[in-house]
Amino acid sequence: MKKLYFFGLAVMIMLTSSCGKQESQITISGAFALSPLAVKWGEEYKKLHPELNIDIQAGGAGKGMADALSEQVSLGMVSREINEAEIKQGAWFVGVTKDAVIPTINANNPYLNEVLKKGMTKKQFQALWTEGRTVTWGEICGIAATDEVKVFKRSDAAGAAESWAKYLGKKQQDDLKGTGVYGDPGLAEAVKKDKFGVGFNNVIFAYDISTKKPNEGIRVIPIDLNENGTIDPEENFYDNMDALNAAILEGRYPSPPAKELYFVSKGKPKDPVVAEFLKWVLTDGQKYVKEAGFINLPDQKLQAALEKLK
Repeated sequence: MKKLYFFGLAVMIMLTSSCGKQESQITISGAFALSPLAVKWGEEYKKLHPELNIDIQAGGAGKGMADALSEQVSLGMVSREINEAEIKQGAWFVGVTKDAVIPTINANNPYLNEVLKKGMTKKQFQALWTEGRTVTWGEICGIAATDEVKVFKRSDAAGAAESWAKYLGKKQQDDLKGTGVYGDPGLAEAVKKDKFGVGFNNVIFAYDISTKKPNEGIRVIPIDLNENGTIDPEENFYDNMDALNAAILEGRYPSPPAKELYFVSKGKPKDPVVAEFLKWVLTDGQKYVKEAGFINLPDQKLQAALEKLK
């Protein structure tokens, strides 16, 4: 099934109460990265608790954190590390899964084969996203070509952008250059529409969940980790989502931009309905993680998260 519902500005489940019971509700907002899995969890949890309303809206990690700290929602979805300032404001959080940010390129780029063969190094990514100068595809590929690279970035406060910036030794708001585009789906679409475009996306927005292949119109730029000018077999794990997720899990893909994803609230949840949902997410709900295209956290991390709920 095509993940068309991933590509809205808001991902929402509105579930109604039944059997005359008093209505209970969980509201969740935030990171596009976590929203597809949160939707799956919401659907499955509803089957166990038909009286429960669950409202899930994607709007970026910054919105998720702000909504959680202001207690506008039960839980915020955040796809980056939680910082000290947020913790001082009362942010309580548990890691629930893992994914990664990956660089993307238009599938019709005339230099695509050269890029897939050679990959790109961190230094080349820095030239594109942090130096603020014009870069040509000739410079990237080491050939005589004058076509300029069109660089896209996130315009919203996003975990994906913060993780990508951190990989490049920078910060999103201060340092990333390029044309700003709102949201994970928007950034993928911008790259699809520009044959010289490059961007970055969370894995779930770069691959088709049913075929496990890159989405139509984009490809993933391999990272030349050892910087030897070619993508060696041990660096070549981008052809399908399962191979990439295995590389992330095993640490062969760098972290950052691989990252943990979190549910956040203002203080430990006091509502038992929310607490029980989180317990289910960290236990039985984990069986849906891989199915949804994400990566399970190690058992010890899940157990530590459960201990935080006690």
